[in-house]
Amino acid sequence: FARSTTESIRDVLPKGTRMLEDFHAHPAYIAALAALVRGNWTTHGQPDVLVMSFHGLPPRSIERGDPYFRQCMKTADLLAQALGLEDERFRVGFQSRFGPAKWIQPYTSDILTRLGTEKTSRVDVFCPGFVADCLETLEEIAMEGREIFQHAGGGEYRALPCLNEHPAWVEGLAKIVRPAP
Repeated sequence: FARSTTESIRDVLPKGTRMLEDFHAHPAYIAALAALVRGNWTTHGQPDVLVMSFHGLPPRSIERGDPYFRQCMKTADLLAQALGLEDERFRVGFQSRFGPAKWIQPYTSDILTRLGTEKTSRVDVFCPGFVADCLETLEEIAMEGREIFQHAGGGEYRALPCLNEHPAWVEGLAKIVRPAP
């Protein structure tokens, strides 16, 4: 949930439309995220570090009471717990800032630079705030992120896909929108 997005969508919906505002901590969502990551790790092995990258916001939004940052951190913590990750095995960052203003930090690009300069052998980057791949995940994270990490001296880089049509997500989404009676 970010007010800037949710409220602008609400403004154009017909009155009476039921809107699910957030599901950042819903067990079905966390389970789907974890299933996708575990599936990738089963195929490709585990990285040294999992970077969870969320879309950024200007800090003034958070200062005005927007719950977005807190919800991102909750999702990251719940996913790390579901995956059994120790604190040193994951990082949380924020991407897609634009303009001269500061955005919420740490920036994903800074995390990738730091991990690269530390000669990290392998990182996986995952965007749990996106349910479907888009230009941000496919270009900014998958392509630009790889370049930043490897240019700084890092090793293997894997950008994990978003949930897209993953079976655990289809099942999870059904549980979220149609809760048990």
